[in-house]
Amino acid sequence: MSNTKVLPLIEAESDAVAPCCPPLTERPFSAEEAETAARMFKALGDPVRLRLFTSVASHEGGEACVCDISDVGVSQPTVSHHLKKLKEAGLLTSERRGTWVYYRVEPSVLAAMGKLLTIAPTAV
Repeated sequence: MSNTKVLPLIEAESDAVAPCCPPLTERPFSAEEAETAARMFKALGDPVRLRLFTSVASHEGGEACVCDISDVGVSQPTVSHHLKKLKEAGLLTSERRGTWVYYRVEPSVLAAMGKLLTIAPTAV
């Protein structure tokens, strides 16, 4: 059993997208916000993980079978390791269907990432 703590990228409030953190330009992050954002950026900072993430995100229907995205130049166990890290960072979810695992990027995760990287409106 893993002792890894999964930090959510978003915290659901009804149907609204609530990012884990304010836009980078709004205010300094709290320690918890910084930890959550750093985990996400660290997960995406590896080229193989970024390729896997974009393969899932750009796949038709926003969902991909591991059998369709594993050709990233590393062994299958390494692909599984990287997909696990993306899941731990809250960037992917998965579902086992028979012998295959299907991964997806929730639209709310992409929306929350976008909000994190937007420029906060300036006061007039």
